[in-house]
Amino acid sequence: MKKTLWVILMGMILVLGACGGGGDDETGDGGGGDNGDTANEEGNNNDEETADVDVAAAEEVYEQSCASCHGGDMGGNVGPALTDVGANYSSEEIAKIIHEGKGDMPAQNVEEADAQLLGDWLSTMK
Repeated sequence: MKKTLWVILMGMILVLGACGGGGDDETGDGGGGDNGDTANEEGNNNDEETADVDVAAAEEVYEQSCASCHGGDMGGNVGPALTDVGANYSSEEIAKIIHEGKGDMPAQNVEEADAQLLGDWLSTMK
């Protein structure tokens, strides 16, 4: 159990480290802010979509509910990678998948607000 928590913690450090600065990749997914909390304010190619997303809260819900299957860095584990899920699904579609499941993914027991928060956040991953 301690090893799993350590892996999740390290994965979150990598995810949060990737959120700050850079922005020199083609898609601009690296964000443009100084850190993960301000990456949504400017420099992101999805400003309109992420303006109201609480990234820190979404990452916390992701860590608690999703990371064990989709990986701490969203690169996939038992479940598929979510690094570009927003290119295929809208926020509403993602929230629906979370609640109803899809394919091998079972329905998840998360609050509606948390599912929508995750949907809003994951829909920016393009």
